[in-house]
Amino acid sequence: MKTEIITNIANISTLDWQRLNPSASIFSNYQLFQCLETSGSVSDKQGWQPQHLQIRDQNNRVAAILPMYIKTHSWGEYVFDWAWADAYQRHHLPYYPKLVATTPFTPVTSHKLLSHTVTEADVFECLTQQCQQQGLSSWHILYCPEIAQTPEQVYQRNTVQFHWLNYHYRDFEDFLSRFNARKRKNTRKERQSIAKQNISIRRVLGADISEKELAFFYLTYQLTYLRRGHQPHLSFAFFQSMVKALPEHILLIIASLDGEDIACAWFFYDHNHLYGRYWGCTKSYKNLHFELCYYQGIEFCIDHKLTLFHPGTQGEHKIARGFEPTLTHSYHWVQHAEFKAPIKAFCLQEQQQMRQYQLQCQQLLPFKVTPGNK
Repeated sequence: MKTEIITNIANISTLDWQRLNPSASIFSNYQLFQCLETSGSVSDKQGWQPQHLQIRDQNNRVAAILPMYIKTHSWGEYVFDWAWADAYQRHHLPYYPKLVATTPFTPVTSHKLLSHTVTEADVFECLTQQCQQQGLSSWHILYCPEIAQTPEQVYQRNTVQFHWLNYHYRDFEDFLSRFNARKRKNTRKERQSIAKQNISIRRVLGADISEKELAFFYLTYQLTYLRRGHQPHLSFAFFQSMVKALPEHILLIIASLDGEDIACAWFFYDHNHLYGRYWGCTKSYKNLHFELCYYQGIEFCIDHKLTLFHPGTQGEHKIARGFEPTLTHSYHWVQHAEFKAPIKAFCLQEQQQMRQYQLQCQQLLPFKVTPGNK
């Protein structure tokens, strides 16, 4: 195999990308990555230097593409390695820059490697060589399908996310009928509280989002980050370009009171899945976050026969609302010999903890019986 590093996605053929892409997921879509780069949300300045891997076969035909970035920080990854960076710093060693294969700012499992003949395991050596040649501390493939067998010095990490699964529900009440009585009553009270506050809600698909609605969304998106003391990752230009490029994959849910918009939630969706991505509000209202970010999404999935709803990372409060614990997988290699053993031990211990945590969360689900067995 012949490997190439592409530092601008515009230099990757859209035809090659589409030919090699095994997934219908929006997070494997060329135009998403293009919008990230052209909007300036992903760039050297932002600490995301494009470093896409392209592999050619013996006939010089592109056989695989792996979107990658040289990172100078760990923001926007959601597989947290701050403790690793701190350990390197205590030993007066640089942890950054590092090499990361992921969809930026997106903790969603998808095919990161685009190929019909090359597997993730096949590119491990390519990534290792890139790190050695460029003096990078490590490489990381984040949120990819599980890899059955990995070399000894490639370490798997797991996290637990909470996903809603559609067991062919007829409507939201059919979904609630699977809950035990106490949880069902609580969910109904939360939803009823929205009407009692005179809040109205509308769903707007991408092609119908007005400039005013997009500007309001971005205002609330910024407020969410600023309240936590952070700057937003994505520029307004990114969302503008996404509405133009992929309107059929965007859902915006907006809450209003007395004719004034007060909150909204941004979703992506594809043929089978809905993804809750961003939420924000100008004022706080009781249970509004649950309604916009969870219950409206569940209804949208039922209405459109989508099979899975990924509402975002973390959040044990999702369990009581019918979101099931799911393991994710990421793979890691570090160059410095003295860190290999402790990082491997950390990853093995974390795997055990995450699997135990998943089992504990399953015991807290609100269902009377497993929904698929009714």
